[in-house]
Amino acid sequence: MIEIIPHGNIHEIKLARPPVNALNFALLDALAMAVQAAPGNGAIGIVLSGGTKVFSGGLDVPYLLGCDEDGLRACWSRFFDAARALAKSPIPVAAAISGHNPAGGCVLALCCDYRVMAEGPFRIGLNETQVGLAVPEAIQYLMRRIVGAHRAERLIVAGAMIESAQAHALGIVDELAPQEAVVENAVAWLNNTTALPQGPQRVSRAIARADIVQALDGFAGDQMEQFLKGWYSEETQRVLQGLFPKK
Repeated sequence: MIEIIPHGNIHEIKLARPPVNALNFALLDALAMAVQAAPGNGAIGIVLSGGTKVFSGGLDVPYLLGCDEDGLRACWSRFFDAARALAKSPIPVAAAISGHNPAGGCVLALCCDYRVMAEGPFRIGLNETQVGLAVPEAIQYLMRRIVGAHRAERLIVAGAMIESAQAHALGIVDELAPQEAVVENAVAWLNNTTALPQGPQRVSRAIARADIVQALDGFAGDQMEQFLKGWYSEETQRVLQGLFPKK
């Protein structure tokens, strides 16, 4: 479910669960462990990559619909563990987004230091409201941090999926590149970044990114229970079951 591709001392962690890298417990578990293990395996930077047409389709909703409440809670907890691993990584992480990137995939990218996205008609965004889900505060914070409160509200409430050029203009992604060069450009950014003195840079990064970790830590207790209550609401279940009917 995960491939590790070395680019010298930059390690690419590639999501590899065809066809769209839908995030289930096993993939999230593998991702969290790979990110945490990378520094000990000699990496000084991480590229997080996915599919060439879809970086990640987000949480595997059909899988989640088949979970009991304990399984659902465990999967959502592991999703936030994976997001937190990216946010807390002691080494910088660049997302290489070669295709569409909705919902949970977008969240993972927002937890990275830098985002390179493919040019063209590829879309990114937090589209949860379009599939009947509320967006927790922890996730909303990630978008507000980048685009500001007013713009984040407009995007999140609408469940907007915007093309890469607009995402770049808003700062959601830092750089656009031809699809075939997305990973290469992410590696190049990391090589430039890690050329700086490592000790001061790592301390400065940890201070600058502490708010992200704090926000993600907030998805526990009341936030988690409120989200689960919404998941099991009649309206949300009707929308989800209509989109992903049980076979």
